[in-house]
Amino acid sequence: MPETDEYELLGLGLCFEDLPVGRKFRTIGRTLTEADLVNFIGVTGMTEVLFSNTEFLREESDIARRVVPGAMVYAFAEGLLVHATMQHTGFAFLNMELNVAGPTFAGDTIHVECEVVESRRSASRANRGLVRTFNTVKKQDGSVAITYNPLRMVKARGAGD
Repeated sequence: MPETDEYELLGLGLCFEDLPVGRKFRTIGRTLTEADLVNFIGVTGMTEVLFSNTEFLREESDIARRVVPGAMVYAFAEGLLVHATMQHTGFAFLNMELNVAGPTFAGDTIHVECEVVESRRSASRANRGLVRTFNTVKKQDGSVAITYNPLRMVKARGAGD
């Protein structure tokens, strides 16, 4: 079916102008399954016994449940955000600080709460903006799993002033 201008294209991300300081939003939830954990540790090589050996968890660990790597929680949080905010508009991930606040387990459901804390036009590219958010990854019980504050370069609709 050919593309036409009479239909609005859904699923596009937010532009710089849509992300003023103080804007808050949250993603939908996503349950981190046992299959997700097995696939993630397999593809990344994170086969540490804490993630891959239930005997170790039962016999030697202070954590008895299937713990999920913080890197996986972060990666899935970013996946939730890409679908909601960055399709066709996110151009670069520039930096961040990340803190793991507590463990996440197979079977937990996460969502991301974002607040725009910095938003400015790019000095080098007028059709881009730099946006920093403070992201809180929460579990189904409201507890915080991870916080991080990415700075991203995003598309701007106009060339600025």
